[in-house]
Amino acid sequence: QVQLVESGGGLVQAGGSLRLSCAASGGTFSSYNMGWFRQAPGKEREFVAAISWTGRSTLHADSVKGRFTISRDNAKNTVYLQMNSLKREDTAVYYCAADLVPFRLISGTPSTSDYASWGLGTQVTVYS
Repeated sequence: QVQLVESGGGLVQAGGSLRLSCAASGGTFSSYNMGWFRQAPGKEREFVAAISWTGRSTLHADSVKGRFTISRDNAKNTVYLQMNSLKREDTAVYYCAADLVPFRLISGTPSTSDYASWGLGTQVTVYS
């Protein structure tokens, strides 16, 4: 099973940018779709973005479309989330996750149950 460690979170002013990274180890990273989810206090964990195992296909939640971009570097076993034009409502703990099944097509809106491995999360706080 893949082990995941997120980094890059922090405190940022509204309108600013952050780049999250998620380093994977212990598995065949390049075989799995990867996702980013977030959880704000008192709310359920929600889908943010996903990327296919090849990196050719991506999905983004409507709430972040046009502002966030998911990418991956299979040579570095790392997935990224570039976050621009941050808003206060983006404040949350951000988690990366590896798909339950290798080589799966991504479609629709991925749910937490589609993912088997999770990192511990990185806090993103946006202030205005």
